[in-house]
Amino acid sequence: MVGSMRTRLITIGCAGLLALAALGLSAVAANAGWSSRANEVSTLRGAATRFVTAELAGSGSGACAVINAPLAGVVDHRTCAERWDASLHAMLRTPGARRQLQADAAAIATARVVLSDGDYVATIALPTPLLGSESRFVWTNNCWMLER
Repeated sequence: MVGSMRTRLITIGCAGLLALAALGLSAVAANAGWSSRANEVSTLRGAATRFVTAELAGSGSGACAVINAPLAGVVDHRTCAERWDASLHAMLRTPGARRQLQADAAAIATARVVLSDGDYVATIALPTPLLGSESRFVWTNNCWMLER
């Protein structure tokens, strides 16, 4: 009887220690920003998906909704949507362009994402860069926006 009571107390004590350790690890993870980093990566992937989906649909306004404001302004009396509509129309007629966009769309879920510390900039490694030489996003207005 004493032996089984001792075994029970040891088991309960070990379970309690494991629970405290788990709480400690989750607190460390929260303080290290692990859960928020995962959320940032997920949100960035969502922005990249919206951009590529808009390109595949030939939607200039959809693409402009993800482009950082300084790049989305009026240029030569043409809105961002007007410029992108024309650009996407021409691009989608180019042989292989749609296939490249589909490859980017397929790669977004597993592509390497690099988040910088402190300056709210991130990149996602896609087969074809979204703008310029890399797929670079900046955190602004409470969302990820694509920039050059």
